[in-house]
Amino acid sequence: MGDAGQLRLSTPTGRWVLTAAVLGSAVVSLDATVVNVALPTIGRDLDAGVSGLQWTVNGYALTLAALILLGGSLGDRFGRRRIFVFGVAWFGVASLLCGIAPNLEMLVLARALQGIGGALLTPGSLAMISSAFCPEDRARAIGAWSGLGGVASAVGPLLGGALLEQSWRLVFLINLPLTVFVIALAVRHVPESLDPSAPRRLDVLGAATGAIGLGGVTYALIAAPDSKALVVIVAAVIGVLGLVSFILTERRSRHPLVPLDVFASRQFTAANLVTLALYAAISGVFFLLAIVLQTVVGLSPLQAGAAMLPVTALMLTLSSRTGALAARIGPRRPMTFGPLLMACGLLLMLRIGAGGSYLLDVLPAIIVFGLGLTLTVAPLTAAVLAAAEDRHAGVASGVNNAVARTAGLLSVAVLPLVMGLSGDDFNLAAPLAHGFHRAVICCAALVAVSAVIAWFGISDRILKPAPDQPEPAFHCAVDQPPASVTDEPNRSPAGS
Repeated sequence: MGDAGQLRLSTPTGRWVLTAAVLGSAVVSLDATVVNVALPTIGRDLDAGVSGLQWTVNGYALTLAALILLGGSLGDRFGRRRIFVFGVAWFGVASLLCGIAPNLEMLVLARALQGIGGALLTPGSLAMISSAFCPEDRARAIGAWSGLGGVASAVGPLLGGALLEQSWRLVFLINLPLTVFVIALAVRHVPESLDPSAPRRLDVLGAATGAIGLGGVTYALIAAPDSKALVVIVAAVIGVLGLVSFILTERRSRHPLVPLDVFASRQFTAANLVTLALYAAISGVFFLLAIVLQTVVGLSPLQAGAAMLPVTALMLTLSSRTGALAARIGPRRPMTFGPLLMACGLLLMLRIGAGGSYLLDVLPAIIVFGLGLTLTVAPLTAAVLAAAEDRHAGVASGVNNAVARTAGLLSVAVLPLVMGLSGDDFNLAAPLAHGFHRAVICCAALVAVSAVIAWFGISDRILKPAPDQPEPAFHCAVDQPPASVTDEPNRSPAGS
């Protein structure tokens, strides 16, 4: 308990805390990307069309986006480690239900339950780092967290492809041993932290109106190609009214889910706008690419998963360095040039089509996209947390995660509509390829917009220490994965 806010990343205890936070976040990231590779197989086995595949992804994304703010608020109020552990346990049980689901409806319901667990544990994983480490090491720790979490996202497709050789159900059941390990690690090594000034009452009305708003809009977008116009209009109206009610509730509440004063910071607002545009593009690309590589290019699930390995290598090698770079020169330039590189990579994906070559058509696009992603993620995450007060660490993390998940939710709902796909079109190579090219152009435009926002909205001074604090001591941070993850698996932190 006494280590909160004082840990150094170079110490064994610091490495254990980072490991627990990374693995907890990785369980969520891994699951999301593994499922993308499994979508064609799930669709064939459970007789799901385009909308069924969308709901397999968005059933999870909806509850995650709607409740992640509540997760951050709960952590600030009742203990970040406590809520983190509870969320990991919930996620594990929901994963079991996904793995034994007999039909599409039960799978979507279980995915929604998974999203609740993800909403509880995700903000806590980052807030634990922000509250546990000393200011001098915080940017490097966040960089390592971002990089290793990104690695989990990139490893997901490869792991999913390997598991699909046996059964798509293993994609979910693999979470069970991982969640047990994370719980044991967090309970033993992570110091508890909370916001002592946080009110004890919860903004239940805010959480409910936010969920209704996102649910209504998402349903309208997914149902638009196949449902009656009246149904779509009613769902859209309910969604818009729900979102308006959410804003009004937060303005009037004495204990809001989102203290609107966090948006008084121009930097915090700008960083979240960057997140919105950027993660809409990222989520859309990862949702579509694994399907296109299998249906259009003709790769197996394992090959489609392995196609993303260059992103894994780039994130593992460079993310902690980009976190240190942002701490040294400021986040503005990495957050501008990173998305521009991503846009170039997306435009290179226009070469992907039937009979295409992985080495000539797919690999160059993935490398350029991965370089841009690696350059962007750690500085963006550090900027978001630096723009908020320490006492709002959980809320700031929850807001930023909610923005990212909402962006992904809407992207997965909108892109098939933009692509002109419905029914069984995800099984048809020609319309899928044409629609994919249209989608990547839209995603490239989104990341370009995020670059413009970063250039004009983010200040390099945001990561500078306060006048009464020393300059960051970069020498004590890691330039590679924590030793407890890779080099010293059996080493225990001193004093444990």
